[in-house]
Amino acid sequence: MKMIGIVKSVVILIFVLASSGSFSQNGKAARMVKISGGNYLPLYKSDGPAMQKISSFYMDILAVTNSQYLEFVKANPKWQRSKVKKIFADKSYLNHWQNDLALGENVNPKSPVTNISWFSANAYAKWKGKRLPTIAEWEYVAAANKTKSNAGDDPEFAKIILDWYSHRSLEKLPDVGTTDKNYWGVHDIHGIIWEWVYDFNTALVSGESRGDASIERNLFCGSGSLNATNVSNYPAFMRFGFRSSLKANYCVNNLGFRCVQDIK
Repeated sequence: MKMIGIVKSVVILIFVLASSGSFSQNGKAARMVKISGGNYLPLYKSDGPAMQKISSFYMDILAVTNSQYLEFVKANPKWQRSKVKKIFADKSYLNHWQNDLALGENVNPKSPVTNISWFSANAYAKWKGKRLPTIAEWEYVAAANKTKSNAGDDPEFAKIILDWYSHRSLEKLPDVGTTDKNYWGVHDIHGIIWEWVYDFNTALVSGESRGDASIERNLFCGSGSLNATNVSNYPAFMRFGFRSSLKANYCVNNLGFRCVQDIK
């Protein structure tokens, strides 16, 4: 009877972990949270429907850290600093690390990894069995404050984000998870780093960017529009402006990433 009780407890624990969005990838626990689907109004108008439907998905609660990325380059030598091809990452790639396989004393292993390119972030996500979020997915989550799923029209929320944007990036980033979680349970979507998204240099001219995987090369040409849907959303304008300045091999000291995963 005691053994039966133990088995039941284990089954319940597994169920709870699965329900909370915790997964095991490559032998390591990767904490994710479910983002319930809804509607997203793009900042820029396109030829498609004004409102885009977002399907439910899982998102990493925290950004990818230096220590997690170190595991990736150990398992994938072609992404080590001295071996990566410059077409996939510029000369700033991991330049804050001591060397290919050592972070060094000045790099916090628990802080978000930065100085990584879109190509390398995308490769990491695939290695984990995940992917990078689309602009629509990331902005959908980023619109949430602590209590509401959509605080895009909240001036106080916009001020908090703009205050962060107006300060210079810290030379040494804090641990992930240091900012309050938002409505979805996601930490640090604002307040520490900017984040790569899959279709970073588009205005979502296609209805579903994940369906364009066979033509990824076309994601890197600007496609902005003058017809903004919300001219008061200054933080979003700044994000779109920043994204449009990037190229896929750029590595920036305040730009990191987190992953998402489809619900099957």
